[in-house]
Amino acid sequence: MKTIGLDGGSLTIEDVVTVAKSWEAPEGIHVKIATEAREKIERARRAVEEFIERGEIVYGVTTGFGAFKDKIISPSQMEELQRNMLMSHAVGVGDPFDGATVRALMLIRANTLAKGHSGIRLETLEALLALINGGVHPVIPAKGSLGASGDLAPLAHMSLVLIGEGEAFYQGERLPGAEALRRAGLAPIELRAKEGLALTNGTAVMAAIGALTTWGAECLSRVADIAGALSLEALHGMRCAFDERIQAVRPHRHQIDCAAYLRHLIEDSEYLRSDDSLHVQDAYTLRCIPQVHGAVRDTISHARQVIETELNSATDNPLIFFEDDGRATCLSGGNFHGEPVALAMDYLAIALAELGNISERRLTRLLDETSNQGTLPAFLIKRGGLNSGFMLVQYTAAALASENKVLAHPASVDTIPASANIEDHASMGCISARKAREVLENIESILAIELFAAAQGIDFRQEMQGGDSRLGRGTAVAYELIRQRVPFLEQDATMYPYIEAVRELVRSGELVQAVDGAIGGGL
Repeated sequence: MKTIGLDGGSLTIEDVVTVAKSWEAPEGIHVKIATEAREKIERARRAVEEFIERGEIVYGVTTGFGAFKDKIISPSQMEELQRNMLMSHAVGVGDPFDGATVRALMLIRANTLAKGHSGIRLETLEALLALINGGVHPVIPAKGSLGASGDLAPLAHMSLVLIGEGEAFYQGERLPGAEALRRAGLAPIELRAKEGLALTNGTAVMAAIGALTTWGAECLSRVADIAGALSLEALHGMRCAFDERIQAVRPHRHQIDCAAYLRHLIEDSEYLRSDDSLHVQDAYTLRCIPQVHGAVRDTISHARQVIETELNSATDNPLIFFEDDGRATCLSGGNFHGEPVALAMDYLAIALAELGNISERRLTRLLDETSNQGTLPAFLIKRGGLNSGFMLVQYTAAALASENKVLAHPASVDTIPASANIEDHASMGCISARKAREVLENIESILAIELFAAAQGIDFRQEMQGGDSRLGRGTAVAYELIRQRVPFLEQDATMYPYIEAVRELVRSGELVQAVDGAIGGGL
């Protein structure tokens, strides 16, 4: 069993992925509050109780929420206020998030609360961790968050299960929240002052989707390099555009890294051509892979920096701080505002869409004998006319690339005020993150199609070169993995199962892992 300790300051994207991926076998992961965080949590809780005892006015503790910030709540109604908040804010719609996303967002919310600025009780936080460890996954509709004040609606759905309300999945069954708790051997809790607000006021949902999408994008960027390299060989392209001297005079770090990775992939390849007086350089989609893919890597790196900062941030409101003399202060601010994540996820969606655009153009070059100067037969099939070959897979890739252009429109440039114009600028960060993930999923399919077609092209190249030519160190491994799952097509066949087989090779990370193992690691 792997144990992850939450201290509010050291959670990584890899930790989030580990917990998220265990959703079908949660017993393999145990999440706990780190010892050093426990006193910080309890100290902040004592401060909340002291505020109440002194009769101080504290937003969300002794007042209502949003536009009701000026409505004073009596001490006898404070617990009712927190329960009412969860019930009134759980207004999400649409299909629920998958189990992996739910586990990720619960983990991130718990880590935020473990920083010791939120004033939640230790036992309430441990009840949230018990959902993760017990495999109880609240039913959380995907739509309804404005990204300020954080992801209120989805986090309210998460929190309802803690008090025995709402719904949850447990062992594959959708159940009322109270029943899911009972079957897992857990009991509902009673919220105290500020706890409903602490649970729901933050960016955990957009950060969860952002973490999983960023991690997937890192893997997918290398899949794109592998697909581009295999297409280069199938098209009898040139290696000179990847020369390190070219990259050095435009020293963007990830352009340099991408070109180096490509050189490793095609090392020792006999499928590439030398200088050719008739074809002195390749098309942009081959020649400019380091420049395009490298820029995408830049964007992914930025997304990682933003998300890992967000994972370890206090994003609720108000927050509790302590002066040097130990006196507690409660400050209202705006850390719940999702703008950093929103902008990063919009940027990521745009970048990933570009991976799809360039891949679809390489695919078209593989299929169009005019574009590839007759290097390969039309639509990669024998007896064209009787057979359509790979003609229609380009339609699918083009449809997905076109859809990505719509999804890449930034959500963060829009805002609709809420709560009687008190919350008058929203980030739409959850929408930005969801869109980026949709783009990522579309790119998985586009790259799978390119890999499928490139492998078909390699077989034709083998035939043209006598059948004994050698692929590159990395591309040879990629080709063999593809051929283990899909055959060379002598004639038309039902193709969608083959596309899905290669997509699974992409999505699982197996392709990148095998190729990196062959070339001595990825850059």
